[in-house]
Amino acid sequence: MSALARNAGNAGNAAGTPRSGVRRGRRGAFLGAAILASGLFAGSCGAAPRETPKPTAAPAAAGPRVVLPSGAAYKVELARTPEEQVQGLMFRESLAEKSGMLFLFPDNTVHQFWMKNTMIPLDMIWMDREGKVLFVSENTPPCKADPCPTYGPNQPATSVLEIAAGMAKREKVEVGTVIRFVDVK
Repeated sequence: MSALARNAGNAGNAAGTPRSGVRRGRRGAFLGAAILASGLFAGSCGAAPRETPKPTAAPAAAGPRVVLPSGAAYKVELARTPEEQVQGLMFRESLAEKSGMLFLFPDNTVHQFWMKNTMIPLDMIWMDREGKVLFVSENTPPCKADPCPTYGPNQPATSVLEIAAGMAKREKVEVGTVIRFVDVK
């Protein structure tokens, strides 16, 4: 017992003998700590929970996305301004799975694209205002040297979707099918 505990134990005791409560309190504290430690140890040894947790559904993707004819939802970056549209997917070395870029145009005119400074092959999909597919350029290769070729239909479109090469066919995108826009504002 430390001097501090000894003095505290003698406080108010005329005989000057230690109070038995001090010793009992220490034993009780030790016993409580031992029980707590054994409970923590048992918990850390992988004691099985009483009820198996039920799997939860993955939260719905948030933000702008498109739903392709196959039913697959792709998260998309929006290119609305001329600056965003000129930059597009230039200098990117990869695309995340089920993602792409959606170019939105205020006018319904002919929009040709090229692949200058684009590092990865893409599928490019031209659509009208309702999301109806007008033209698909599949497996469009990066431009290796100037002058770069242009791609696209000679008919008006209001949007173009760029996704990883090979995905248009896999997701059943073809002329006449409809792509649905979700949370595209």
